Amino acid sequence: MRIEAYNQIAQVYNSSKPVKTNRTQAVSGKDEVTISRAGRDFQVAKQAVSEAPDIREDKVAEAKAKIESGTYDVSSSDFASKLMEKMAQYSA
Repeated sequence: MRIEAYNQIAQVYNSSKPVKTNRTQAVSGKDEVTISRAGRDFQVAKQAVSEAPDIREDKVAEAKAKIESGTYDVSSSDFASKLMEKMAQYSA
């Protein structure tokens, strides 16, 4: 490798000279942020979801009462169908 050729190329592209930057003074002002309508709607929806309970006590109480009274009945074909759906989701 010829070092002279590299030096000539560096001179052509002025890569050996440091780049000067212009310093500007910051303009003092007030920063503003605007949130779009979709952003506000998302924030409201997110808050509503976070405030909702994770467990629906009314459904749990209903199922518990049916199990205790012996009237809770699950179709074996319905159970098998749901099980196959879940297995298909995890294998995909």
